[in-house]
Amino acid sequence: MVELRHSGSSLGSRASSSPMKRDEDASPLIFNDHVLRDDDDDHPRHSFRDRYRSFWSQIYSFFPFLNDDPRFSQHGSRISLLLLLFIAVAGLISFFSILQRLNSPYLCKKDGIVLHCPRVKENPSLWENPFSATTSWKPCAERHDGGMSDLPPENETSGYIFIHAEGGLNQQRIAICNAVAVAKIMNATLILPVLKQDQIWKDQTKFEDIFDVDHFINYLKDDVRIVRDIPGWFTDKSELFTSIRYDNVPPEINRLRCRVNYHALKFLPEIEQMANLLVSRMRNRTGSPNPYMALHLRFEKGMVGLSFCDFIGTREEKAKMAEYRQKEWPRRYKNGSHLWQLALQKRKEGRCPLEPGEVAVILRAMGYPKETQIYVASGQVYGGQNRMAPLRNMFPNLVTKEELASKEELAGFRKHVTSLAALDFLVCLKSDVFVMTHGGNFAKLIIGARRYMGHRQKSIKPDKGLMSKSFGDPYMGWATFVEDVVVTHQTRTGLPEETFPNYDLWENPLTPCMCKA
Repeated sequence: MVELRHSGSSLGSRASSSPMKRDEDASPLIFNDHVLRDDDDDHPRHSFRDRYRSFWSQIYSFFPFLNDDPRFSQHGSRISLLLLLFIAVAGLISFFSILQRLNSPYLCKKDGIVLHCPRVKENPSLWENPFSATTSWKPCAERHDGGMSDLPPENETSGYIFIHAEGGLNQQRIAICNAVAVAKIMNATLILPVLKQDQIWKDQTKFEDIFDVDHFINYLKDDVRIVRDIPGWFTDKSELFTSIRYDNVPPEINRLRCRVNYHALKFLPEIEQMANLLVSRMRNRTGSPNPYMALHLRFEKGMVGLSFCDFIGTREEKAKMAEYRQKEWPRRYKNGSHLWQLALQKRKEGRCPLEPGEVAVILRAMGYPKETQIYVASGQVYGGQNRMAPLRNMFPNLVTKEELASKEELAGFRKHVTSLAALDFLVCLKSDVFVMTHGGNFAKLIIGARRYMGHRQKSIKPDKGLMSKSFGDPYMGWATFVEDVVVTHQTRTGLPEETFPNYDLWENPLTPCMCKA
């Protein structure tokens, strides 16, 4: 109590100090050369002149030499004007810098092998990319910007181009896009391509068996001249390789390739309808609307053999795979003595296909629950049901097109392997989340198309190099593994990403084929 009364008396004594005393203790920064009174009508309170003088007196107090030197006193107004000008310019620059930052489009940039993306305030979602990351870009390959020359008269073309588009559906698709670009560059007439499967499938398909010919020709009528049949006099057998780089051609040519890929190449109506039916069944497997994931599982015998990677298996399986590799790729196999070191190196570099069990562990670490509906686009998995067991145990709701549709419904599509591949392509394209497990044209075209459609849909590209390290670490706990998986794959979901030299147009069409929204 004594101490409290002492404090109170001290406060009282301070409070009773005279105004003059308080003025003497005031800060030296306060300009006090004129004191206003309440009844001073000639000098209104807070006049602009007094505030102006008060402001500069504070500035001068920081620089005493300004008051001591008469030259500075005489030119004070000039200095103050320059200082004000400097502050205004700096403020203007800061304003425009902030404005530019706010208006700059969302774009992830690479630093070496690390991809850095702008932060967003939205909570992460398992089923879609952040909305704020998907509103900066829009597709614009369908428009003609006048950058290319007009279509010449028929009698002024430089000749005809005829191609056999070989390989699988997606390799054929890329070849067709390139053929249109070559025809434009060479000012030539394009003969409708022939689709030819490789020796594995032994299937030759006509263009009109897969794609809508009328739509293809009409959509590109202002870009290139296309005819359906080979002229009777056409006998030139020279071959044309339609492999074109992406960074050594004019932007309008790359835009034309996107126009072919995303707009002109349209599947037949019956293929589109069957794919929509499969998508509808995937979205209603639980009795109510549900999202679904599409998994492109690249673990066929041919892919496993070609990879020359080592996988878990019995001695008998490994011996049979060695025989298969020696038969199919004798020049690469040699005597087999170097293959173990090669397999280790490829796995370390992330160049081996993910096994079904590895895919299951990664998806669970990302947070996808056991009930997730998954559409599997795959050929015959090497190892059969035993190899698929870990994935099916962790995610029992796995289905293929053969399980979603009856034999009768798919009968008409079994005439051509390409038709069945087209169904897988469309169901994967329209999924909520697409997951690739290895490279290839199928995955690249799916990811590129989903990016072109607005980046909203997630397209997960696992970091196989990092995963191989984690899978090989016997001391890593589950919590640490989950953290590594989540952090690593935050930016590997098909977000807007800047292009780089020798980039892949089919996987990332942003620069030539998309515009700022």
